[in-house]
Amino acid sequence: MTTMHPVTRSPEDEATRLGERLATRLEATAGSPATFLSATIPVAGPDPIALVAAALEADHEVALWLRPSEGLALVGVGRAWAVEAAGPGRFAEAEHAWRAALAEAAVDRDGVAEAMAGPVLLGALGFSGRVPGPDDPWAPFGPSSLVLPELLLAVTAAGAFLTGAVGAPASPAAIRAMERRWERLATRAKAITPNPGGMVAMPVYAPLAVEGEQPSHEHWRRLVGMFSGAVGRGRIDKVVLARRVDLRSRVELDVPNALRRLAAAAPESTTYAFRRDGRTFLGATPERLVRTQGRAFRTVAVAGTIGRGLDAAEDARLARALLESDKDHEEHAIVVASIVEQLRDVADALEVAPEPGVMTLRFVQHLVTEISGTLPEGRGLLALGERLHPTPAVGGEPRDAALAMVDEHEGFDRGWYAGPIGWLGADGDGELCVALRCGIVERTRATLFAGCGIVADSDPDLEWEESRIKLRAVVSALGLPADGQ
Repeated sequence: MTTMHPVTRSPEDEATRLGERLATRLEATAGSPATFLSATIPVAGPDPIALVAAALEADHEVALWLRPSEGLALVGVGRAWAVEAAGPGRFAEAEHAWRAALAEAAVDRDGVAEAMAGPVLLGALGFSGRVPGPDDPWAPFGPSSLVLPELLLAVTAAGAFLTGAVGAPASPAAIRAMERRWERLATRAKAITPNPGGMVAMPVYAPLAVEGEQPSHEHWRRLVGMFSGAVGRGRIDKVVLARRVDLRSRVELDVPNALRRLAAAAPESTTYAFRRDGRTFLGATPERLVRTQGRAFRTVAVAGTIGRGLDAAEDARLARALLESDKDHEEHAIVVASIVEQLRDVADALEVAPEPGVMTLRFVQHLVTEISGTLPEGRGLLALGERLHPTPAVGGEPRDAALAMVDEHEGFDRGWYAGPIGWLGADGDGELCVALRCGIVERTRATLFAGCGIVADSDPDLEWEESRIKLRAVVSALGLPADGQ
């Protein structure tokens, strides 16, 4: 249970209190330097997206994790410590490094038991773990990146909490600089927060033109025909083919407003953003890879897609069509079976919903099956993430054969797209989602990604249309779509 403290009222008071707690940690570690110092206090808490906007104005590295339907948010600013591992061993390397850093850290949570408050890593593990080339849009993001922010605002059911972290070598000057940074950011965030009764997300007037796409429509048709033929001949059960679309606007794209529009359009999804060297990777994903809380875990199979109707009656008709679609049920069943197979030999207990349901989002509806269970002691979030990623919903089945086809034919590196993104707390609890409905934004340019599951009876033009529907969520948040997009 969280011990509640009186919440301070001004950014100056919050900064002073946080600085005093960190200074006490610094004194306690004199002569035995820690990997980092950390302290957590309850705060009034600015609006999360307004805090992101303030950090972007100040050109800080920033991360956002927001689930409006549950009232949860994390905003991380700066970095006190990070692990940026590459290759297939990146999950285990990151987990080992985090445990080692925590073992030598000086942490003050003073009774705050919220898993999302305190030292928390925010970031991504990447789809493949490959190091991006210098000219790749993913270059600033690296193969993977889990960051302990200097400042972390956590909004939970128990209230809002601010965690400050100072990396080695810690000093009184570093603590004072952190105090001033929070004062400036929190003050600015409160100044630009929309009025409670006013418009949260503004309309967008940024016409978006397509500058390039991989693969082209004609090449897509050939690839879908090739992949579905391989499935039909029994070489593979399913493979996920992705598109990359490069867009350009005549005006600078408004990242904070795009985040507000994504959150408002899909409050049950997780809206996220990661800023690196002037580029922002953002999106709103409906798909959880895994959530851990103690020994309990939850995951979900999401596969099978249909569009939305013009009214509730048409939505219901389309949902019934999705539930009755042999093609979508085949695609979905492959994902469920693969997840169950991956978890069966590591879970003490496993529970799978008997039938898929329908998740309704702003532009699409998906088939979903909830899966939950319990783990033996010692199994952590990243170990489960490594086992589950990539699910057949973003890679294919069998995994190795599907990924080999993707690598050979897709034509671009996925970077963080379709990879695990999320947070990991000091106590081992955390959550990873699959980075979907997403894109990279840099001033007037955006690079968006979407994929489709290809099975034996996949129609190339229907799959292309499905990818357009999936792209629409981010396109509509950023600007006005071009014809045919």
